[in-house]
Formats: sequence, structure tokens, C-alpha cells
Amino acid sequence: MNGIVIVDKPQGWTSQDVTARLRRVFNTRRIGHGGTLDPMATGVLPVFVGRATRGVEFFEHAEKIYEATLRLGVMTDTEDITGAVLETRKVNISEEDFLGILPKFRGKIQQIPPMYSALKVNGQKLYDLARKGKVVERQSREIEIFELVCLAFSGDTAQLRIHCSKGTYIRTLCKDIGDALGCGGCMEALRRVSAGEYGICEAVPLAELLETENPEQYLRPVDSMFANYEAVTLTVKQTERCRNGNSFSITLPDGTYRVYGQNKDFLALSRVENGVMSTIKSFFEV
Repeated sequence: MNGIVIVDKPQGWTSQDVTARLRRVFNTRRIGHGGTLDPMATGVLPVFVGRATRGVEFFEHAEKIYEATLRLGVMTDTEDITGAVLETRKVNISEEDFLGILPKFRGKIQQIPPMYSALKVNGQKLYDLARKGKVVERQSREIEIFELVCLAFSGDTAQLRIHCSKGTYIRTLCKDIGDALGCGGCMEALRRVSAGEYGICEAVPLAELLETENPEQYLRPVDSMFANYEAVTLTVKQTERCRNGNSFSITLPDGTYRVYGQNKDFLALSRVENGVMSTIKSFFEV
């Protein structure tokens, strides 16, 4: 079986937990996920099965949309509500104050990754160091917040909708907003509602997947992740060259394309430069 299943990850499961269980469901070891979700988070987790795993590297760059709850006045070591409380402060923030701070966090901003993360420093994962009580210096990095909207505000909590680039830590964003307001804050809940081309409306609850007798029905074709690229059908001769890994001439503008054979089978993600098409990544069965 080959394809992508969009899982609605439940709270308490790691992304690795999900893929480990789905290896048994789909009876294959060739499986991987597209974008880690913290155990406390729920929502869209694309899982790549069989030959579709060749597409994981492209999905790592996908934009994400989250709905998060920010708890003001509480600071923790993990930057979310599951961590040890470091400090609490009285919250005296109006909705006007809160809305007024949000523009500071839209667009391209700098963010320092949290200690409780899988990033490595000198070969060691930060969360391993954090669990030993160590704090090391982390370099800030540029992320982009395309949209940051307050859905609801109730004095010490706020519901946020965040559309962001890869590499964004929502719990760090919550912490930084709290710091900017002077009262501190942490992330209380998180749900990913969109990842790349896939939304929560097409996600399948994990429990349903674990109980099904026909898991293949939930698999989406691998080319669905490249839906934003134009589709091109090759001639028989071009198809042969594509399958052999060769470049070939083609009358198309420069750009990236989804490439199909005469029988409509998805062959590759390819690039055209100066009238020559070459394969970025092939997806056909050998």
C-alpha cells in the first residue's frame, strides 16, 4: 500500500507513537510522519505509507495553521501547561491591550527555540539536556507568522489562530506574547487544523484507523501533496526518459510540475529550466 493518511492525532500520543501503531495497521515498516506534534497537541498529522515516504522531505517545509489557547500569568519550564510552574503573576490585561500587542508578532520575526525541543546542540537533543536541568544558549532563527488572529479573549486566556512557516514553536509564541504583555504566559492547548494541502475536515481519528479492517480506503494519493503545482502529461518517449532518470526537452515555462504518464500514473515532481525537464523526485513503482 502506498499513499498518505491524514490522522487526527489524539492528545497524549507522540507522533512516533502514531507511526509505530500504523506500521501494524498498514503492515509495513516503510512509514513516516510529516511534521511532529507535541503529545499534548491534537489535529492534523499526515502519515506517509510505502513509496509515499519519498515525499516526507518536501512536506517538512509545509506551512501550518493552528488553533491555540494562551494562558496568561503562568510561566512554565516547557512553555506549555504540562511543565513545572516557574512563576505566576496577576493578570490585568484588557482585550484592547491584548489585541494591540499582536501586530508585533506578525510577519517575519525572530524566535528562540525552547529547551524542551528535539533540536540538537553539539549533537545532543535539547530536551535531553533540559531533563538533566541544563540550559544552553540557543540561536534565534527567523520564522514567519502569516496570520495571527484572536478568536476569543477572557481576561487570562485567549484563543488564537496562527498560520505560520515551518519551524515555528507555538508554545514559544505564546510565551513571547505573555512576556511582551508583562504578565508572562504559556500554551494551554493546541490543535493543528491544517498542514500543507491537508485540513482537519479530511483527518481520520486515530481510533478509527486502529479499528478498521480496510486501512487502504483512507490513503490519499501521494500527488495530492503537490496539488499546488501544474500537472503535465508526458508523451510515451518522454515517459521512458523520465523513468530512466534522464532529462529531456519540453515546451513549458520554467517552473515545477507534477508529471504523469499516458496512463495517468504519477511519475515525478519535476523542474523545467530553459526548456529542459529534469526529475526532482520520482514516485513511480520500479
